[in-house]
Amino acid sequence: MENNDYNIDMENDHVKQVIVIRKDLKMRKGKMCAQAAHAAMKVLLDRMKVTEYAKESTIWEGCYVWHMTVFESEPMMMWLKGAFTKITVSVDSEEELLALKEKAEDAGILCALIADAGKTEFKGVRTNTALAIGPEWASKLDELTGHLKLL
Repeated sequence: MENNDYNIDMENDHVKQVIVIRKDLKMRKGKMCAQAAHAAMKVLLDRMKVTEYAKESTIWEGCYVWHMTVFESEPMMMWLKGAFTKITVSVDSEEELLALKEKAEDAGILCALIADAGKTEFKGVRTNTALAIGPEWASKLDELTGHLKLL
């Protein structure tokens, strides 16, 4: 079966997410891992909405109820049902990171940019550190990120 919008062979392709990390910042390994995790989660969390507050006499009393509206694309649905495949790659500058974000948005691919608050490593300066692109068909992501080096 083929998706005519993307010309994707869905029987032979797979879904993944690409996490892009800035190497020029020379972050500690733990900081890089945290920024990658933030990016991966932000794509999902950006699509969640608080729709109600649980009332008294419910098992969720006093809690907010979140409804996910993430099923806006077949790749997202498949990714959530599957193995959450992630690939981590690197860029050498903020300019490269922001250019990838713009290309992803222009292609209609979900993405999330992470700007660190600067509390631990960047001397109080808000700094763009990571970008999650997808989940999306691997063949579509490879057009944008296939040239990047693995982290």
